[in-house]
This record gives sequence, structure tokens and C-alpha cells, in this order.
Amino acid sequence: MVAFDKLFGVHGAALQVRSQRMGMLASNIANASTPNFKARDIDFNAALGSMEGGRPTLDGAVKYRVPTQPSMDGNTVELSLEQTAFAENAVQYHTTLAFLNGRIGTITRALKGE
Repeated sequence: MVAFDKLFGVHGAALQVRSQRMGMLASNIANASTPNFKARDIDFNAALGSMEGGRPTLDGAVKYRVPTQPSMDGNTVELSLEQTAFAENAVQYHTTLAFLNGRIGTITRALKGE
């Protein structure tokens, strides 16, 4: 795993955190009508800062959202906020993935002697 860390730097871990965040945001959106559901999100910088052995951990990086307008049923999901965060995270995920694909392409060309 150390060799991959040297080749890809923090980008491999960033892709992993963005993927986990995508799942959490999707869960928030899916539970927008569930009474007493508490929306959560991942603090990206905290997750990357907690890397152990080249892998990010979510210890301390998962936070509950504080709603701007609390719901009567105790649900803290604000659908527009979640959808915006999901879209932003998807763009960042795609950007990180494109960078990694470029890096892999460069390594592949170097190995082929092109």
C-alpha cells in the first residue's frame, strides 16, 4: 500500500473519503421524510487529517447537521442543502478521479516506454 501512496499521494485517500461522503449524503436525501432522522455529513479535512497507515478514518469526521429551520417531526434533513452538497461532492469526486486516471495513464505510458 505504501507504493500506491507514493504514486498517488493524498488523492487516493481523497477519493475514498469523497465516496463515503457521497453515500452519507445519499442516505440523508433518501431519509428526507423519515421522522426523527438526523442528517450527517463528513468533514473532509478532518477525515484526511485522521489518516492512519495511508487510509483515512472517519473518527471525529462525521458530524450531525444543525438545521436552519427545524422540522416538526424531528427530521434535520434540508433537501436543497443536501442536494447541493451531493452535487458539489460529485464534481469533486469526478475531478479527483480524473486526476488519478491521468496519473495512471502517465505511469502506463512510462512502463510501455512511450
